[in-house]
Amino acid sequence: MKILVVNVNTTESMTEGIARAAREAASATTETIALTPNFGAESCEGNVESYLAALGVMDAVMKYQGSFDAVIQAGYGEHAREGLQELLDVPVIDITEAGAALAMFLGHRYAVVTTLDRTVPLIEDRLLLAGLNAHCTSVRASGMAVLELENQPERAVEAIADQAAEAVERDRAEAIVLGCGGLADLKQVIVERCDVPVVDGVTAAVKLAESLVGLGLKTSKVRTYAPARPKQLSGWPFSAA
Repeated sequence: MKILVVNVNTTESMTEGIARAAREAASATTETIALTPNFGAESCEGNVESYLAALGVMDAVMKYQGSFDAVIQAGYGEHAREGLQELLDVPVIDITEAGAALAMFLGHRYAVVTTLDRTVPLIEDRLLLAGLNAHCTSVRASGMAVLELENQPERAVEAIADQAAEAVERDRAEAIVLGCGGLADLKQVIVERCDVPVVDGVTAAVKLAESLVGLGLKTSKVRTYAPARPKQLSGWPFSAA
């Protein structure tokens, strides 16, 4: 089994961290291949960057040379999943939906802990669109920018763990979802501090992708994700021109 794991930003070190988390979660017979978009923002923290990332992710997948069995979009609260599902018939898993879906098996209510406050509405919208918002008690921002997660790791651990604890104590969350593709390394710290299950979206998406492929399930092409109608697309990033 081969799974493409696509970072939504252009920061290679983040792609490497996402790749490491995916490899550690994957079964021995699963190959995970991490991709970085050729264009886009160094981090995604708003609508402009998110829509640009959607094009970058689709471009990276369609330019990949070789076969694959599933695709994981490794960005929390970002756009592109629906576009990928039109382009492909293999399973497409978004880490936002993967993390939230698994958290619902672990407790009655879950909370998401993310980076900046401006990303909270994007995450709330994605959960609403996916029908996963009913069991979300809160989406909390740590105040840490995406790039600061790498540049100031000690501060990031403290800020994110603090918000996770607040979610458990004040919002009555029974599980925590890490709301960024680069937070996997913080999982154990939060578990020890809050004593609740903690779900990382990348690792959750890997196991979901493996399950769907193993069951022989693919994206439905009957209606919503039917291939786009043939027409000329001027300047499309992965056109033959």
